[in-house]
Amino acid sequence: MRICLAVLFTFLSWLAYCETPDITMLERDGVSNEIPLLDNRFRIDYNVDKITLLFFRAPGAPAVVLVRPDGSKIYSIHSVKDESLEWFDEISYDLIIIDKPMPGPWQVLGQIMQDSRIMVLGEIELAVDPLPPLLFRGEMLKVNGRVTNDGKSIDVGYFRDVVTLYVEFVSTNNEQYANFGAGTQSVTEFRDDGRDFDERPLDGIFTGEFRLVFPAGEWQPEFYIETPILKRRVVKDPIVIAEPPFSFELQLADDEEFEHELVIKLNREIVKPETVILQGKILYPNGEEQLFTLDEAERFYRQLQIKNYDWGRYSIQLSAFGENINGREFMASIPDYNFEIERPIEKVPELTKPITPAELLEQPEPVEPETSPVLIVTIVVVGNLLVLLLGWLAIRVFVQNKPLKFSIPLPTSLPFLKKKSKDEDDELVVGEENSAEGGDSDSGDVLNLSMSDDKR
Repeated sequence: MRICLAVLFTFLSWLAYCETPDITMLERDGVSNEIPLLDNRFRIDYNVDKITLLFFRAPGAPAVVLVRPDGSKIYSIHSVKDESLEWFDEISYDLIIIDKPMPGPWQVLGQIMQDSRIMVLGEIELAVDPLPPLLFRGEMLKVNGRVTNDGKSIDVGYFRDVVTLYVEFVSTNNEQYANFGAGTQSVTEFRDDGRDFDERPLDGIFTGEFRLVFPAGEWQPEFYIETPILKRRVVKDPIVIAEPPFSFELQLADDEEFEHELVIKLNREIVKPETVILQGKILYPNGEEQLFTLDEAERFYRQLQIKNYDWGRYSIQLSAFGENINGREFMASIPDYNFEIERPIEKVPELTKPITPAELLEQPEPVEPETSPVLIVTIVVVGNLLVLLLGWLAIRVFVQNKPLKFSIPLPTSLPFLKKKSKDEDDELVVGEENSAEGGDSDSGDVLNLSMSDDKR
């Protein structure tokens, strides 16, 4: 009978040991921060080649101390010389990696947080909710992610201090879209703090929220986590982010008494117009702000009346709420719509500048006479001629040893200016008379060959 009871007790102990979870709860009374040496034991099997341990402790507290099955202690400083030990001593936790650990019961000492747990890390994986197929620029998205340890969900709240989750969108560099060559856009971090879109803090579900503010086009979303010892990345299929399904048409008022009108048209191929509600704010040139809400149902457009404050810059900020054609509700921030009215040009008469007493007392500066270019050329030419003449005289006198002779002809020496004598005048007169008489005698010697009338 005793043998049967012993066998049954051994079987139940083995069964209880096999069903022991990987994450063991630390039972503490909340009074003492130091864990007794004989408590908080965990066992490592003989077939474990490598183990990763994670201990959460009070922020700023010293690193924990490990006790091997043989009673020897392991401190964080041992990782400097021991190649089989890696110890990441952070502010609020210790992450320890041991190669070929000693099999048997281990113990941990330190100021561990209340309700903390000893975690044995295995294969860390990231599971992320798929993104919706129809997205457009400006839309706000909420994505949940869950980190698993060997396929089991990690519900240790302090684990958020160890793992950081990120979301990136990588351009596919498709020439058919506007985001060609846009690179990588980092949009958000996952958090488990119960703020914004995260429903519950420390529930092991990491929530990320981000707005699609980058250019429209084809993008490939990538989700990844980082720890001091590993990285995990999840790459999703490429998605197409469309332009906002809203277009604008502005009608300016012709008179100051009327208002401007902005018509917002909805794209029925992306959203359901009857479900769309628009709200926002108008910023006027004078600094005034006006809130508005447009919720007309079953219309393909919305009309917004804008006060006419004459010239200046107007800005309209818009947010949209509704459903897309797939029935998914969305929330989006539409890019601001701005327009500007130019300031009218007014003709201002020119004002005559008054004359000050100082200007009256000022004497005008003497104006230097302008030198004529003709005078300058004349002076240069005459000067050059004078230099040439002096040079010629110097050569004639000093080199050729010739005297200077100047013969200036007098007016009386000219032939046509000489006076004739009286005798010459008389001879000239006599000659002229003789020539006249000779002419008369010659005319008398002409024969008269005509016959008289009697002889006929």
